[in-house]
Amino acid sequence: MRILLVVYDNESYVHWFPQGLAYVASVLQKNGYEIEVYSQDMNHYPDEHLTEYLNKNKFDVVGISVIAGYYQYRKLLKISDAINKSKQRPFYIIGGHGPSPEPAFFLRKTQADAVVIGEGEETIIELMKAVGNNKALTSVKGIAFREEDKIIINERRNLVKDVDSIPFPAYELFPIEYYRLLRMPHAVNSDFIMPVLSGRGCTFECSFCYRMDEGFRPRSNGSIIEEIKFLKWNYGITYIAFSDELLMSSISRTISLCEDFVKAELNIKWDCNGRLNYAKPEVLKLMRKAGCVFINYGIEAMDDQVLKNMKKGLTTEQIINGIEATLNAGISPGFNIIFGNIGDNKETIKKGVDFLLKYDDGAQMRTIRPVTPYPGSPLYYYAIGKRLLRDCADFYENKHTNSDLLAINFTDMDDDEFHQCLFEANKKLFTNYFNKKLLNYLEQSKKLYSERNTSFRGFRQT
Repeated sequence: MRILLVVYDNESYVHWFPQGLAYVASVLQKNGYEIEVYSQDMNHYPDEHLTEYLNKNKFDVVGISVIAGYYQYRKLLKISDAINKSKQRPFYIIGGHGPSPEPAFFLRKTQADAVVIGEGEETIIELMKAVGNNKALTSVKGIAFREEDKIIINERRNLVKDVDSIPFPAYELFPIEYYRLLRMPHAVNSDFIMPVLSGRGCTFECSFCYRMDEGFRPRSNGSIIEEIKFLKWNYGITYIAFSDELLMSSISRTISLCEDFVKAELNIKWDCNGRLNYAKPEVLKLMRKAGCVFINYGIEAMDDQVLKNMKKGLTTEQIINGIEATLNAGISPGFNIIFGNIGDNKETIKKGVDFLLKYDDGAQMRTIRPVTPYPGSPLYYYAIGKRLLRDCADFYENKHTNSDLLAINFTDMDDDEFHQCLFEANKKLFTNYFNKKLLNYLEQSKKLYSERNTSFRGFRQT
C-alpha cells in the first residue's frame, strides 16, 4: 500500500518538525508500507496543488494530523476539500489533538473516512491491515469512521505501555535541513535545532488543558540520549527543544536525566517545559550543567484563587521562588500567562503584567492571550454546562475565530472591557520588550564606535 502523509502549511517561515506524523510514518515504514511525505509547509503549496498531486499520483491512503485551533480547523477543511476533489481520492484518515475529542463532528465536516483517536502508532497499523484487506473497521480499536450515512465510534485503545518500544521518528522521510533552522531562545545563528519527546502525558489536571490520557510515561534516559546522538551525528543538531508537555515531571526524574546527559558528554544546548514547584536551586544548577538554557513555564495566572480555580497545582509563592531560582541558575524562564479564567478581573491581569515586567530577562517577547476552552478540556464542558457554548460546532464555527480574541467569556466583564484589558496589558509588554531591544542596540553601537570593536558583525535580528 502507498500512503501519503500531508504536512500542512501554517504560513510560518520555518515550521516545527511534525513529530506526531513522523512517529506514525516510522511504524508504517517498519511494517512494510510505502510512505511518501507531502511537504506543503516547506514549499507553501496552495491547497489546489494537493488535488493535482493526487490526480497525478496513485495512493491507497492519505493522512493528516492537526492540533486544535481556529487556524488548524479551517486549514483542515480546505485540505479536506482538496483531497475530496481529487479524481483518485484515496482512503482519507485524520488524527491529532484536533479531531480526537470530537471525532463525529470532524468526520461530518471533512468527509474523511476515519479518525484515529489519540495515540496512533498501534492503531494505524491495525487500521491499514483492515483497509488493505477490505475488512470491517468495527474491530479496530481507537478509531471513528463513516459507514454510509452513519458514524461509528469504536472502543478506545489502551496506551502504549513501553514508549521505548516505539521507533524513532522517520527523520529520513522529512526535509530536516529545513526544520533544523527553527529558532529558540539563546540559539546562535550557527545552531541547528530539532525537537525531541522525552515522554508522553502529564501528571497534572489543569482545567483548560485537553488530555485524553491520564498520567505520564517517560522514555528511558538511554533512549533519549541515543536519539540525541543520532540527530547530532546525522544532521548536525546542536540544540534540542524538548517538546513534551512536561520534561520536569518530578525532581528525581529531572536529576536522573541531567546526570546521564552530563555522563554522556552530549555537549548540546536544550530547552524544555517545566513545573515551578520542581524548580529547586539544586535541580536547576544541574540542568544548567547538563546544557539547559531555557525552561518554558506554564504560570497561567498570578492570583492564588484563579490558580486554584483552574486546578493548576501552584501558588504565587511557588511561582516567584521558582522563577528567581531559575534566573539565579543562569537559565532563562519562559512566562506563559493567560487571561479570562474563572475569577479573573482587571486586578488579576495587572498582577500578571507586573510580574512579567519584573522578571523579564529579554529572552522572548511575551504577550498575554485569552484562555480558550478547547474541546475535550474540563473548561469546555464547564462552558457547555453553563450554556456559554452549545457544542463543538458552535466552538469552531462561531466562537473560536482567533487565538488572540475571546472565545468564551468566563469573567464578569463585558467583551469590550475584556479586550481593552488585553490591549493595555500587551501594550505595556510590547513597550518593555522593544525598549530593551533598543537599549541593547544602543549599547552595541556605543561599544562599536567608542572602542572600535572589530568583532562586531552587524545589526542583526536573528
